Amino acid sequence: MITVDNCWTYLDEVADPEVPVLSIIDLGIVRDLFVDSAIGSVRVVITPTYSGCPAMDVIAMQIRMCLLSKGAKQVLVENQISPSWTTDWMTERGKEKLEAYGIAPPKRKSSNPLALFEEDTVTCPKCKSDDTVLTSQFGATSCKALYKCNHCKEPFEHFKCH
Repeated sequence: MITVDNCWTYLDEVADPEVPVLSIIDLGIVRDLFVDSAIGSVRVVITPTYSGCPAMDVIAMQIRMCLLSKGAKQVLVENQISPSWTTDWMTERGKEKLEAYGIAPPKRKSSNPLALFEEDTVTCPKCKSDDTVLTSQFGATSCKALYKCNHCKEPFEHFKCH
């Protein structure tokens, strides 16, 4: 039987295609979930990390495949763009997974209202030094930036705050 609780558990198995160490629950893109157990129908509301994120179609397909394989008869995935996704929606578990994977996780937004999308410091996920420098605003995906650690000299990606 499909229930709201087991659907949340199932969706925690769906990996983000761009950062496969994160589930879509860790990422915080699942905004709501509705289940009609009588007919086996599930509606999942998701919010993209960025408008036009190319991974959203893949994620929607993965959600459908996951829930159908668990016994859902119908699965509808809806995109909701307002309110905009924020890194504040990421789970602490997800941030810990990012760091263990070698990507510096986002921290809380800067207290400076003129720099809402910047962080005061970005800590190297490899050596934990705060002596890092931004080398590019964009990494392999638009949600990440490239940094270099001045202490261990290693490059690394940072999941940008927004």
